[in-house]
Amino acid sequence: APCQTHVSTGRSMSTDRDAGDLELDTVCGTPENPTSEPLQSSDHHQTHEQELDPVLLWVPSGRRLISGLVGLNVVLLGTALVIGENFNPEGLSHQEPEVFLLVLMGISLIWMFWYLLWARRHPDISPHRDHHAGGVPVILALLLFAAFSLLLFVFRVGYLMSTRECKPAATLISPFMEAPFLTLQTYLLWAHSKDCIHRHKIITRSGLMMILSTDLLLWLNAVTEDNIHVEIELGKRNGNSTCQCNASTACLAFRKGFEIFFPFNIEYYLMAGCLIYVMWKNVGRITGPDHHVTEKKTLYIVCTGGITLGLVFGGLVLAAGVTAFVLYQVYVSQPEFRLTAFFIFYGYHLVVMPIMSLCSLVGLIVQRLESRAREVGPNPSRRLDVVLLMAAALGQLALSYFSVVAALGIGTDGPLGELDLSYSLLSLLELILQNIFIIEGLHRHPHLSIKKKKKKKKQMSTPPTVQEQGATKPWAKRVRQEICAFLILSNIMLWLIPAFGVHPQFENGLGKEFFGFTTWFIMMNLGQPLSVFYRMHSVAALTELLISA
Repeated sequence: APCQTHVSTGRSMSTDRDAGDLELDTVCGTPENPTSEPLQSSDHHQTHEQELDPVLLWVPSGRRLISGLVGLNVVLLGTALVIGENFNPEGLSHQEPEVFLLVLMGISLIWMFWYLLWARRHPDISPHRDHHAGGVPVILALLLFAAFSLLLFVFRVGYLMSTRECKPAATLISPFMEAPFLTLQTYLLWAHSKDCIHRHKIITRSGLMMILSTDLLLWLNAVTEDNIHVEIELGKRNGNSTCQCNASTACLAFRKGFEIFFPFNIEYYLMAGCLIYVMWKNVGRITGPDHHVTEKKTLYIVCTGGITLGLVFGGLVLAAGVTAFVLYQVYVSQPEFRLTAFFIFYGYHLVVMPIMSLCSLVGLIVQRLESRAREVGPNPSRRLDVVLLMAAALGQLALSYFSVVAALGIGTDGPLGELDLSYSLLSLLELILQNIFIIEGLHRHPHLSIKKKKKKKKQMSTPPTVQEQGATKPWAKRVRQEICAFLILSNIMLWLIPAFGVHPQFENGLGKEFFGFTTWFIMMNLGQPLSVFYRMHSVAALTELLISA
């Protein structure tokens, strides 16, 4: 009876646990107490039988320890190889980084084929599903990046074939291995990103960690390759390389397409790695019925929810952004108009970012006025959303702070310096306010509000009470939806501009003059991809806030 009471209490407190946490409950249900029934469903009974597999007696107690150690060692070794090739390419004469990545992609392909074929034969492989993982906006963005990445491979193969005389074999083979890896991973995430797998957990976690490690190393390798392309564009190389594109039109077209679509490949591996991480965290996870969320279509909400101001002003931001982007690309290639191009870039951002900051502040105030209860309980997807927002924002935050330090050290030195400093300060304000607004919104409970009791004279404080509320306040819902719609369109534009290669801070930032070209160049290429990913992830998070408003 004590064991039975313990089980029922545990289940009422939380139904969202890893199956391994229920081992003690299973022991309580031994034949010594045949009347106790700690598990009411056959799915749970099967889970306990699998968790007590004798093989688990020979592995460490941590359920994620083995796969975590495998991933850590693989990533560290791959990072050392990729960075070593970047700083001393002559020292690694046998293309060790490329060969290592090819081996990882091959192992990942074998595991994905095994899982997809095995999963079809075992429909009970995933008795639970995480409905917060792999939302519609995220999957659509992943498919978009995958499509552009596959198009990139076409241009990449054409470019490599045009310069095959001076390219190593591993580099020539890489696109033919990377394309199947990307395609199969996209299908895996599209079809199984919500799975909470309950069979062969050690193999499953190790396989997912291998894919995650491969994504991280391919992203790191892509960032270093992007460094080389920007160096070529800036003319910082000596120009004596024997491996240059010839004068043929086809080769030049392939290289141009390679450079245009390269940022999408970088974003793909960041997003795919995040979804794979959620799948890894969800292995063995048990979710209760309260975790099922009915997915609404954003387009339906926009059409029927009366959202007008956010769409109108957001559309103006998009239209102005496209115009500024086109003018920048036209003027920046002409020496006499380069200054005008930089004025257009900074002027657009100095107008848009204060408005975005004000909207985030108003949205935060509205959320505070509603006094919603916070959603509690383990949720890997929600925790990952917050971590990604904070981590991705570090890219632009770091660049902004370094620019501020450079301005303090050498001064602004003219209008471009003043514009760059203003841009950095406004970026700090906008990112901080938007992050607070999004994170607070993600943790709001959709149905519960907090109502504080009035303090009495003889009482120091009275704890707030959680009160059920059937519907949100109409005016608060309308304000939040309008703000989310505007911020979504604004973040899309702020994502498109750097994603297609508009980086004036590479050449005109205060940081280059203060820290030196090499240091600033490395910082920009590490910070800019994170900034692009932040905007894309903000769009997904704001879309979720719009749906749940």
